[in-house]
Amino acid sequence: MTEKLSDEARGPLLDPLFKTGWSHVEGRDAIAKEFVFDDFVEAFGWMTRVAIWAEKWNHHPEWSNVYKTVSVVLTTHDVGGLSALDAKLARKMDGLVRP
Repeated sequence: MTEKLSDEARGPLLDPLFKTGWSHVEGRDAIAKEFVFDDFVEAFGWMTRVAIWAEKWNHHPEWSNVYKTVSVVLTTHDVGGLSALDAKLARKMDGLVRP
């Protein structure tokens, strides 16, 4: 079962993400990042790759896409805040960006 991140687990799991552009969402136990791509096709392709992992892990992002920009918020609704799944999906999202 998924659990909300403990205070002890937050630093090791979240600090590396903050170094790659993720940030806390004010007023929520969530993290956010904006991904900017060369064009709409690149943005949508990335979203498709992420969607495959999100479905596999049964953990889905809050996101929106406007042309070449994808805004993402991650939180685990079932636990009322951040879980290890959010950190895992954030790392995967970062890794799926093509140089």
